Amino acid sequence: MHAGLTATLVFALAAGADADGPWPRHTIDASSRGADGVRLADVNADGRPDIVTGWEEGGITRVYLNPGPDKVKEKWPAVTVGKTPNVEDAVFVDLDADGAADVVSCCEGGTRTVFVHWAPKEPDRYLDPNAWTTEAVPASRGRMMWMFAVPAQVDGKGGLDLVAAGKGKDAAVGWFRAPATPRNLADWTWHPIEDIGWVMSLRAADVNGDGRTDILASDRKGPTRGVFWLTHPGPDADLTRRDAWKRHNVGGAGREVMFLDHADLDGDGLRDVVVATKPRDILFCRRLTRDGTKWKERTIHMPETAGTAKAVAVGDIDGNGRQVPVFSCEHATPPRSGVMWLSYMKSPTEPEWQAHDVSGPEGVKFDRLELLDLDGDGDTDILTCEERAGLGVIWYENPAHARP
Repeated sequence: MHAGLTATLVFALAAGADADGPWPRHTIDASSRGADGVRLADVNADGRPDIVTGWEEGGITRVYLNPGPDKVKEKWPAVTVGKTPNVEDAVFVDLDADGAADVVSCCEGGTRTVFVHWAPKEPDRYLDPNAWTTEAVPASRGRMMWMFAVPAQVDGKGGLDLVAAGKGKDAAVGWFRAPATPRNLADWTWHPIEDIGWVMSLRAADVNGDGRTDILASDRKGPTRGVFWLTHPGPDADLTRRDAWKRHNVGGAGREVMFLDHADLDGDGLRDVVVATKPRDILFCRRLTRDGTKWKERTIHMPETAGTAKAVAVGDIDGNGRQVPVFSCEHATPPRSGVMWLSYMKSPTEPEWQAHDVSGPEGVKFDRLELLDLDGDGDTDILTCEERAGLGVIWYENPAHARP
């Protein structure tokens, strides 16, 4: 991180900012307990993003097929792909390259296992729960409480590998190397890179622009907690060696950093890091160099009317072309709000921000955010889930161009 350049942005609530919220809320699914995160992919090639979510207390993982803008406000067609006690995360990936989008679930608690849910090859059976099969990855069993996984091509060989991380005892960021036959889960091997306390975000991204897949992460609890990225060592290196991967600190050192977004907040052509940070801050880690080795940290204070920081995503919310933060919260007990967005007048580096309510007081513990136009009316909606009040998998309709 670029030392000595941390600045604080002063929060200001605009008069009448609450008048434009809350937004209309639509339920995709509220049939189980503890909806814990939303991940997206177009699994049926219809041009629309579909969703996978793990239900932690319910102990299941479910997939939702986007019904299109005319039916998007109704409950979505869904399938339970497998039983996953203590599930913390689920992600789409065609792991065996057969053309069908499989699912990988990460489980913590006493389960401490990564599971693969193999999708049926027949498209017309995708929503048939009996057509799915679930297997554990043997190399993952009991190794740590698994929190997150992302598909990535790490070694440049064969199919997709899995970058993964966990929390607690023996937790690390590392990767599962895919064997020549991915269906042989016993042949997947685990290679730790960096010890971690409690991973929140994990991204496979080319941070330094060299064409290789680096790893971007946020650690909320470790002795070196904060946001950091690990440089891919290159094709000639031994990628299984910890010392082959170099760590670069981004921001939030010593802070309880939560979910992050990797986006160009200030419009200078360089992707910054924006991360929700306990108790009520958003850290804007502005990239200063194209190679990602120098960053300038600023703090955007969340309003007291919000819960505590959980996640942040960056997008154009009011249609003016500006990229702004949307954040979600935990501990959003009424009358606090659990989802809000922020706007600025001149520049994201200026001190004054305005807060706008999205969720109102309904909902207590929200999770990851995805920003996308779900109803096809040309503006950005907000997709998330809520774990404690039973709201489930939900989306908020941007009222700017509401469809009838």
